[in-house]
Amino acid sequence: MTPVATFAGGCFWCLEAAFRRLAGVRRVVSGYTGGHLPDPDYRAVCGGDTGHAEAVRIEYDPATIDYPTLLEVFFALHDPTTLNRQGHDVGTQYRSAIYFHDDAQRDAARAAIAALDASGRFADPVVTELSPASTFYPAEDEHQGYFDAHPYAPYCQAVITPKLRKLLGDFADRLAK
Repeated sequence: MTPVATFAGGCFWCLEAAFRRLAGVRRVVSGYTGGHLPDPDYRAVCGGDTGHAEAVRIEYDPATIDYPTLLEVFFALHDPTTLNRQGHDVGTQYRSAIYFHDDAQRDAARAAIAALDASGRFADPVVTELSPASTFYPAEDEHQGYFDAHPYAPYCQAVITPKLRKLLGDFADRLAK
């Protein structure tokens, strides 16, 4: 069975575009999790009333990339100190969250958060939600691979491209060849 990681850190397009570029990542799916409405869609989630977060579900090869490295990339790509907000995206659907699939992931995430808080890297404490993984609903087809399909869209240029530059600079040794 292929291990899975589930993260929310603002717009799912951003995380998906970055994680797809890592060696050992087999598949990334944008979707919704952590809410109460069955089978949500983009419009409902963006309305902020379903309780879901925009998230990514990452299937990975632990022989090539481990969960702590995925966490490191996750925390490098968004601001985990802002509650329910990433840049201009505001609302609970844009929260920072780690949805763990087992005790080892939960423990690794707790350790990563504690290390970040102790490091002084951020002026404010990490507010990333840590919750057990629940039902993950894949987003509509037009949201899958969004950046790769629309790299010159204004949002992609303004928000995603800088994150990919950071990924290229900070994790060059982890990129797929």
